[in-house]
Amino acid sequence: MKPNPPLSDLPLRPELVGVEPYGAPQLDVPVCLNVNENPFPPSAEIRDNMGAAIVDVAGRMNRYADREATGLRTALATYLGHGLTLENIWAANGSNEVMTHVLGAFGGPGRVVLSFSPTYSMYPEYARNTHTAWVSEPRHPDFTIDAELVLGAIARHRADVVLITTPNNPTGTPTPLAVIEAVLEGTDAIVVVDEAYQEFSRTPENTALALLPRFGNLIVSRTMSKAFAMAGGRVGYLAATPAIVDACRIVRLPYHLSMQTQAVAEVALRHADHLLGQVELLRQIRDDMLVRLPALGVQVIDSDANFCLFGPFADRHDVWQRLLDRGVLVRETGPEGWLRVSAGTPEETELFYTALAAVLKEMP
Repeated sequence: MKPNPPLSDLPLRPELVGVEPYGAPQLDVPVCLNVNENPFPPSAEIRDNMGAAIVDVAGRMNRYADREATGLRTALATYLGHGLTLENIWAANGSNEVMTHVLGAFGGPGRVVLSFSPTYSMYPEYARNTHTAWVSEPRHPDFTIDAELVLGAIARHRADVVLITTPNNPTGTPTPLAVIEAVLEGTDAIVVVDEAYQEFSRTPENTALALLPRFGNLIVSRTMSKAFAMAGGRVGYLAATPAIVDACRIVRLPYHLSMQTQAVAEVALRHADHLLGQVELLRQIRDDMLVRLPALGVQVIDSDANFCLFGPFADRHDVWQRLLDRGVLVRETGPEGWLRVSAGTPEETELFYTALAAVLKEMP
C-alpha cells in the first residue's frame, strides 16, 4: 500500500465505508449551549480537593489502577441509595463506554437492539460497533412512549436489548415509571433505562432504580457528566443485578478506568450536595425556557431535562448559522426542522434569547 493512503483506500469494515465520525461542533464561541453540559464549574474548594487527589495518586502512577474501581463504585452506590451496594454498580469512561459494555455482553451478531426515535444519536453507533442489529420505532406524535408501543415493537423485532431514554434526548420527554414497570413485566429482554438527565427531572425520585429489586433484566444507566459538572471527567455508570455487572466485567478492557479519573470522581461524590445545588437553578432556567421560547414565537417541547427542543423551522440550519453568527452555539439535532438548546447560566441564556429574537425578526 502506498504511503499516507486516504481513508477510502483502507480495508475498512464494509459498514464503516463513507461514515463520518460522531461529533457535535466544538467551537470557540461566547455562548456554548449545544451539548447539554452543566455550565457551572466545580467550586475552588472542590477543584483544590480534586487537585490534591490527583497529586496523591500520581505517587502510585507506576502501578495499575484498581481495575474494579472499588472505591468509586462503592461511592456511587451510596449516592444512588435504594439499598444498592458495590456489586450492583458498574463504572466506565462515560455512559458511552457503559453502553458498549452492555451491548458487548448482550448484543452482538444475530442479536437486535431496539429504541424509539427520535432519541440519542449515538445509540446506532454503539450497535454498529458491537455488530448488533439496530432497529428503531417512532415515538407517538408528542414524543411519548407507552407499554403497548414498546412491547409491540419488542415482539415484532424480537429485540434482545431495549433502550428507553428518560428524560429523552433530544426531546426532554419523560417516560412514567409505570410504563417502564409494565414493559419489564412483559419481556425478558434486557431493558436499559438511560437516566442521564434524571437529576434535572421535576421528580428525580421517580427513578427506575426503585424497580431493580423486582427485575433481573433491568439496567439503569447514569452519568456524572451532566448534574455533577464532570463532562470532562468521563465517568458513566450503571446499576443492575450483580450478574449483569459481572457480564460487563467480562467484556471490559483491563484497567479501563484510570486512577486519576476514579480519584476525581470520588471527590465529586463527596461534594454531591454542593454540585447538585446548581441543578435546581438549571431546572428553573429550563422551566423559564418553556415559557420564554413560545413568547418569542416558536414552539417548544415540554422538557424534564436540562435542555429544550424548539422550532420548527423551514430551514433549521439557516437559523443555527444565524445564531452562531451572533456568538450562540446550539445543536442541530432531533426531528427535521427543530433545534436543541441547553440550559446555560442566566447570563448565557439571556444572550441566547436576545440572539434568537434578532434572528426571528429577520426571518420571513
